[in-house]
Amino acid sequence: MADIRVKIAGLEYENPVIVAAGPPSKDWEAIKDCIEGGAAGVVAKTISSVAAEIPKPCMYDFKGKHFLNTELWSELSPEHWVENEYAKCKIKGEPLIIGLGYVKSDIEKLIPMVDKFADAYEISSHYVGRDLTPMLDTLTTAKKLTKKPVFMKVSPGVPDLGELGRALEAHGADGLVAINSVGPCFSIDIETGRPHMGSKDGYGWMSGAAIKPIAMRTVYELAKAVNIPVFAVGGVTKGEDVIEFIMAGAHGVQVCTQGIIEGPKAFGRIARETEAWLDAHGYKNLDEIRGLAIKNLEPRKGPQYTTMAPEVINEKCVGCNMCKNVCPYHAIEITEKKAVINEELCFGCGLCTSKCPTKALHIGQ
Repeated sequence: MADIRVKIAGLEYENPVIVAAGPPSKDWEAIKDCIEGGAAGVVAKTISSVAAEIPKPCMYDFKGKHFLNTELWSELSPEHWVENEYAKCKIKGEPLIIGLGYVKSDIEKLIPMVDKFADAYEISSHYVGRDLTPMLDTLTTAKKLTKKPVFMKVSPGVPDLGELGRALEAHGADGLVAINSVGPCFSIDIETGRPHMGSKDGYGWMSGAAIKPIAMRTVYELAKAVNIPVFAVGGVTKGEDVIEFIMAGAHGVQVCTQGIIEGPKAFGRIARETEAWLDAHGYKNLDEIRGLAIKNLEPRKGPQYTTMAPEVINEKCVGCNMCKNVCPYHAIEITEKKAVINEELCFGCGLCTSKCPTKALHIGQ
């Protein structure tokens, strides 16, 4: 069996799947359910100087394809967390990362209050502009107030991820977390004509499977730019997602939305699927695949324009017609229940390889 343990900035985890800051880590009882469900660790829901007032309804699941929310930071005050939650959050002795936000003055207040409970910190600043100063000031303040590792959480939409990652590393960040949810977004209940979300404008923030490609690109760019570890968060629903993020350079993943819509058992299922994938593909541990996409793309100096027709793996092809039906170039026929590619018509678009239900089509790169 593959070894799926990970060590991130000195924190040791039995598997790479931990609970992201959010509703699944809203208090110690929710954290307990997630740890017992198989999560290796947790980021406690982000606190700020005061408790958040959250518009309601605040969550809506679009059948697992994506998810909207108006969640903010914790609806519990920092004083409540100190008095009632943090001391109970280490269920099996796993590391506790405490989520904090958002500006320098918040950090100055909060770290002295909670430092005795923390094994590390995750700091959200919602940086999306070009002026790095506020985010760097927040980090610098945190590093002065604690000796514990500090992870900085990166929002989507950052203009130059490499620049941001290198600046955070230079200012002492022990790791990065990418990404926050995406938005604002808008959705309407067509039965009532009203927004699904209870915010003033009806807007919410998107998470879940739909944001994974955005998170993937962010993690990939950060991992190329820095030497500190990166936690991936955004759209992890299954073990294959973990593998993909690790190949993009991540050291571990955080899961929130899937833990909401499936429940605490999601964390253990994802961890088991990760181990099963490694076993099936002959890998001994996650280190063997970490950053594989970075290594494979290093020789690529520009776009590929050469047309490469897919290869048909006959023993896998069942002649289902799926590839023929979707091919926009009419380059595929089914002969004797096997797909046959007309290389003169094939454009090399690759669509058929993504649609084949038995993975009988493969295109080289």
